[in-house]
Amino acid sequence: MKITNYLMALTFALIFGLFSCGETATADGNEAGMEQTDKMKKGKKGKKGKKDKDNPNALKIGDTAPDFSLKNVDGNMVSLASIENAKGYIVTFTCNHCPYSVMYEDRLIKLNEDMAAKGYPVVAINPNDPDVQPKDSYDQMITRSKEKNFNFPYLFDEGQKIYPQYGATRTPHVFILDKDLKVRYIGAIDDSARDEDDVEVSYVRKAVEALENGKDPDPNFTKAIGCSIKTKA
Repeated sequence: MKITNYLMALTFALIFGLFSCGETATADGNEAGMEQTDKMKKGKKGKKGKKDKDNPNALKIGDTAPDFSLKNVDGNMVSLASIENAKGYIVTFTCNHCPYSVMYEDRLIKLNEDMAAKGYPVVAINPNDPDVQPKDSYDQMITRSKEKNFNFPYLFDEGQKIYPQYGATRTPHVFILDKDLKVRYIGAIDDSARDEDDVEVSYVRKAVEALENGKDPDPNFTKAIGCSIKTKA
């Protein structure tokens, strides 16, 4: 009888655990999942590569990225061509709700402070469908931008037309372009999402430094770690 009761309790616990995890059992916000994913990332330092093998339709290193005209949180339309004196662009697909994106907000602000002065501004794009994730609506973007005092454009990919052209799959997901919109780096911001103090390699900073010195970034491709892009499809 005791064994039977134990098995019944164990079965209930397992079923409850599965339902309570829901979507976040993947890399979409579960603390354990985040820690495991980050450890995987730390054990797999940015490798040099040409393309994302998991997404064959994505932009590859050396491709020319499409420009866009998207609505900023200030109501103005922003394109890459409209940004004056740019030597390149740190196009970053990010959002409001994703824990990974939230962990990188302050780092993106600091990154833009440092890199925009060198001619490589951060251009952030929210690729999520607000019907799927209401926290990523345009109005919520405005609120979050004001709360954090974002110093970079925070654009809404209305209709989700731009992120598929780039091949972004996660938030955050970075594409560094040169002034001719040639893709020079794709991937993560650095090698430690959970703790900035544990960062050993700042991939974006390293890539921009290489470009400034007339060199190719190395690595030029790392695996983006974050939440999946929210879409009805």
